[in-house]
Amino acid sequence: MRIDVAPTADAVVPADLGGVTALVIDVLRASTTIITALASGCDAIVPVADPLDARRRAAEMWNGGALVAGERQGEPIPGFDLSNSPVEFQSPHVRGKTVYFTTSNGTRALLAARAATAIGVAAFVNVTAAATWAAGAGRDVAIVCAGSHGARSLEDWACGGLVVERILAAVPTAVLTEAARDALDTGRLYAADVGRLKRDAPWARRLIAAGRSADVDACLRLDTTKLVPRYVPNVDKIVGEH
Repeated sequence: MRIDVAPTADAVVPADLGGVTALVIDVLRASTTIITALASGCDAIVPVADPLDARRRAAEMWNGGALVAGERQGEPIPGFDLSNSPVEFQSPHVRGKTVYFTTSNGTRALLAARAATAIGVAAFVNVTAAATWAAGAGRDVAIVCAGSHGARSLEDWACGGLVVERILAAVPTAVLTEAARDALDTGRLYAADVGRLKRDAPWARRLIAAGRSADVDACLRLDTTKLVPRYVPNVDKIVGEH
């Protein structure tokens, strides 16, 4: 087994994903929001590239069972039902609904990983379950970090490193790329206290300054769920998998 970590969606080479298990990470906040939504009874999440497409596709659902959610530059999209907030998705309002979801970085990373054989969604809140799922498949693993505006984000890189650490514990013979070793080193710096990222990660500080500290707190928790959402491109949905 070979493990690689991509720092951003733009770094993904689709041709390299054939026969690979991918884990997509956007800790703050898309991955955590998706996990929370499905844990709260949401039927499915559909990642889409832009707000207009999200609105159009939601409107095509004849039974009114669709919501639109997302953000741009961290801010809610006018007219959307929900933003990109795990706290907002802890609501009975989402139960049974299909959510058309578009974000600045996280949904781009999901769409970039579509060529992989299997695609899971990972964050701190499910990091051990996600690593166990990826290791159990027995394939090479590509960890795709969303990053922020084309640059590596500290929280995604650290989470990716914790995934590497947990896969390596299950598969000691796994071969790490240079990027995977670097992420592993970063992850180990935060393994005992991921809450330190509230101070150390620029995007965490920006969200807190914007009044979204509850979201940041919800995202910087380890192993609060065993739910590993799976993105199934041939039906274009992310669904819950325990």
